[in-house]
Amino acid sequence: MRGPRKRNGFTLLELLVVLAILGLLYAIVGPQVIKYLGSSKSESAAVQVKNIDAALKLLRLDAGRYPTNEEGLQALMTQPAQMPSWRGPYLPSASGLTDPWQHPYHYTNPGKHGEIDVYTLGSDDAEGGTGEAKDIGNW
Repeated sequence: MRGPRKRNGFTLLELLVVLAILGLLYAIVGPQVIKYLGSSKSESAAVQVKNIDAALKLLRLDAGRYPTNEEGLQALMTQPAQMPSWRGPYLPSASGLTDPWQHPYHYTNPGKHGEIDVYTLGSDDAEGGTGEAKDIGNW
């Protein structure tokens, strides 16, 4: 006598239940993951702005002044002609002068918010904005 016949594989109902569970997980977890990944660029930009600000302060200690607007942030990587006491580079690589959205950081001397301003205009590269498009600076 033969026993019950065994079937390999899944039924359509089992597959639909698994797909429904995966869909629910994606609906609940997905937005949280996307929100976290988006905010990480803003947080990274804030850290980079602080690093550039610290590098500019070291440059000022060596040279006695901040770079002019014309010399800009490139003065952290290459010696300007008017800075004989420059002892840089002050950043490990030039990629530190580009924000997470691949826009160059902005620099003004004198600044609106302090002695100097170092900032990014966010993902939209325009003044103002909220979320990922907000401006992030050393003020």
